[in-house]
Amino acid sequence: MKKAERVEYIAQRLNELYPRPAIPLDHADPYTLLVAVVLSAQCTDARVNQITPQLFALANTPLEMARLPVSRIQSAIRSCGLAPQKAQAIHKLSQELVNDHAGRVPCSFEALEKLPGVGHKTASVVMAQAFGIPAFPVDTHIHRLAQRWQLTSGKNVKQTEADLKRLFPQEIWNRLHLQIIYYGREHCTARGCDGTICEICRTCFPKRQRSKTTRKA
Repeated sequence: MKKAERVEYIAQRLNELYPRPAIPLDHADPYTLLVAVVLSAQCTDARVNQITPQLFALANTPLEMARLPVSRIQSAIRSCGLAPQKAQAIHKLSQELVNDHAGRVPCSFEALEKLPGVGHKTASVVMAQAFGIPAFPVDTHIHRLAQRWQLTSGKNVKQTEADLKRLFPQEIWNRLHLQIIYYGREHCTARGCDGTICEICRTCFPKRQRSKTTRKA
């Protein structure tokens, strides 16, 4: 199967499997999504969804969060990895939102990426899922699957993002990145598929005999 055929098949099959993929992080608005995405670094979405109700019961706006002691934030997110660093980042980004953005999450990649604890991937998630701006956040699932499906060389996540944006139409990026995440979790896991087992891997590469080694993000 040629690359163009793989691209068409993958988009079609994922659309059949996940026609309306839900946003995996529970949130009520752009701010609570931003905080949840910051917490999700090196932490599962399920764990974040267990933590955020307690945190947002204490503060669910930038002003409220900025008024909380960092120690209080850290206590609420203690079971999440890198809690001390994340508590500092959440406190500082909340202060900056209050001081520089009238307490609102900016709808801009440039402004988001200037906030403490917010990198390109986090900004991409917020732009896509909170504001509906076309973006293609690349997490470990997407990075791994894009390599298994030979859609990218996998040198780094930046290259993977650029390759996927070039291959797939912009109007499906926001939906597609979620679809790939769900497929990666359910069917093409790191241990459950080596590039020869799941439906999409077998369909795209029916003659593949060896496992597909992937580079880490």
